[in-house]
Amino acid sequence: MKLSHALRIRRKEVVALVGGGGKTSAMFRLGDELAARGWRVIMTTSTHIGADQATGAPHVIKVLHEPPLPAQKRILAQVADRSPTLVIGAINPQTSKAEGLAPAVIDMLAAAPEVDAVIVEADGARTLPFKAPADHEPVIPVSTTLVVPVVGIDVVGQPLDDEHVHRPGRIVALTGAVEGRPVALEHIAQVLTHVQGGLKGVPEQARVVPLVNKAETPAQQEMARALADLLLQAPRVEGVAIGAVQGDDPVQLVRGRVAAVVLAAGESRRFGRLKQLLPWGDGDTLLGHALDVALASRAEPVVVVLGCQADACRQVVASRPAQIVLNPNWVEGQSGSLRVGLASLPSNVSAVIFHLADQPRVTPAVMDALIERHAKTLAPVVFPEVDGRRGNPVLFDRVTFSELEQLRGDTGGRSVLNAYERAGQAQRVAVDEPGVLLDIDVPADVERL
Repeated sequence: MKLSHALRIRRKEVVALVGGGGKTSAMFRLGDELAARGWRVIMTTSTHIGADQATGAPHVIKVLHEPPLPAQKRILAQVADRSPTLVIGAINPQTSKAEGLAPAVIDMLAAAPEVDAVIVEADGARTLPFKAPADHEPVIPVSTTLVVPVVGIDVVGQPLDDEHVHRPGRIVALTGAVEGRPVALEHIAQVLTHVQGGLKGVPEQARVVPLVNKAETPAQQEMARALADLLLQAPRVEGVAIGAVQGDDPVQLVRGRVAAVVLAAGESRRFGRLKQLLPWGDGDTLLGHALDVALASRAEPVVVVLGCQADACRQVVASRPAQIVLNPNWVEGQSGSLRVGLASLPSNVSAVIFHLADQPRVTPAVMDALIERHAKTLAPVVFPEVDGRRGNPVLFDRVTFSELEQLRGDTGGRSVLNAYERAGQAQRVAVDEPGVLLDIDVPADVERL
């Protein structure tokens, strides 16, 4: 996956990279990807950057002692023809570091119509994989829309000392870790999600997507996934990109929050009585079974939409850690339950799986397969397929939420799925589970299933 795709970069984005473990490489990779789209991209630093690192940029503009306005005009004139462009100040011969731009200047450049994106290295780390910020950093411009805390997963197990991390004393203060002892995943998660660590100085409007870099071996990738789960416990973290930015495919996957919404509001008119409360399994009901399947998967949170005979259905849900929402207009059909379910989700959810309560042969493994494919592709829609036949449940990325909210009548998300499939943007996951094709419509289906 491209880094720009993993970070969901939009036009006019202002990206601030903080932390350690490959910020400069990530900046150059991101700049190249966006320039390949035809965007006009400025790369810079709000602190300083190593002069040797600056040589990795395809185009460099040096702003020395020019007033802001003339400097801005010169930068904008050149970036239109030479994107991506690294903009730096004077190079200090004693430190071999290039000065950066003042945050106000970066804000001016970002606002210019000639610029499509700005990428800022907002602190330094002495090329080490892990750090905690000093009092004077990071220097994040107020126009920043995305903050990317970066860490190299290769620091795990290394001693917490000056040789392996930047400012170990600060890390000790933030985490309670013991200096000199091995760095653990918990230490990294604590620093990256601390308001005096990776979240320090983040503007209120900015998204936060950590990048776990240098995940090159299977063991490192497994550790990176475990770290992502810890990072996602912080509500401010939108998702976690895992990869190796200097590799051919810079991002392997993006861990995010995928919710499950169990649709159980209908009156089962065709069946003749409420299907949700039909006995299923050992003393359970269809509704209870559907919830247990969702709860056993990696989906979180799990929401159930109730409507017809809501009080009776609520008793089934009561013993399970699922959120109940009511669809007061359940007689209008399934689209209303989709909208109610979507409205109940927290804003940091990256996707949702809609699970029908009358499909008892769906398994948690199917849901997890959808979640895994979405993590590797961020596809707008992911669905299971058996022998070329499309099944349920279906995962919808948050880019589709506005379209789902426009649905009306007794219809689910099929029209949205069809549109993305025709456009070649839907992902199908082949599964060997015919239960994704089977539901209960009439009483005879209960015995059959």
